[in-house]
Amino acid sequence: MYVRAAGIIAIAAALGAGGASRAQAQQVQVSQANRTIAITTTGNAERRADVATLHIGYHVYAPDSAGAYAQAAQLSQAIAGALDKLGVAKDAISSESQSTGESQEFRDGMLTPEQRAARRFEALQSWTVKTTPDAVAKVLAEAVGAGANTSGSIDWSVGDEESLTAEAGAKALTHARDIAAQMAKGLGAKIGNLMYASNEVEAIRPPRAMVADRLQSFARLSAGPSMAAPLNLSAPMITRSATVSAIFAIE
Repeated sequence: MYVRAAGIIAIAAALGAGGASRAQAQQVQVSQANRTIAITTTGNAERRADVATLHIGYHVYAPDSAGAYAQAAQLSQAIAGALDKLGVAKDAISSESQSTGESQEFRDGMLTPEQRAARRFEALQSWTVKTTPDAVAKVLAEAVGAGANTSGSIDWSVGDEESLTAEAGAKALTHARDIAAQMAKGLGAKIGNLMYASNEVEAIRPPRAMVADRLQSFARLSAGPSMAAPLNLSAPMITRSATVSAIFAIE
């Protein structure tokens, strides 16, 4: 027979003589010789993010291709120099994209002829910088001060993903055993050995933090006393959710 607990957990059990059925999710034979309870349940584990992957870059315009490239080269070197001066390791920095070419805004009818002429060509470049939550605001401030005017989105994560995933799975399995024990007691039996278990893990991530977007005026700022103080940023909680399907023997 199938029993539904709390409207969400399917229980398959057979205690009487004769007949056979299958556990709904796992296709396990249930009979007089193989008495089982099958549970599917979920457990969550969360931890404060300890890794911040910062996205930085620039977007500049010029009336000609050579001018756009010259600005790009200057900014690229300035941003790299600012990160190096801050002590960011080179292997923590990864290039994302870079391009130069005719700007789409050159064709924008909303711009004046003078604006279209000044924006005929563009150059873009972006990187990711892996750092700590405590350092990410300072890295962002220094990059923006060096001309990174399309910067600020942050991907938060934990360094030990494996242990967080394992914790979620362990909580789900413990929950499954507790439910199975309660069901077995209600059927006048007791829970036995775990016969089968599988799990699916889902990452529940916070939305990417956006703290700056195409701040063109920042391109003219330089790192130093004139640079504004770093933003106040706080690492969010990272959650993993594990769904476990477990089959227990009942005695």
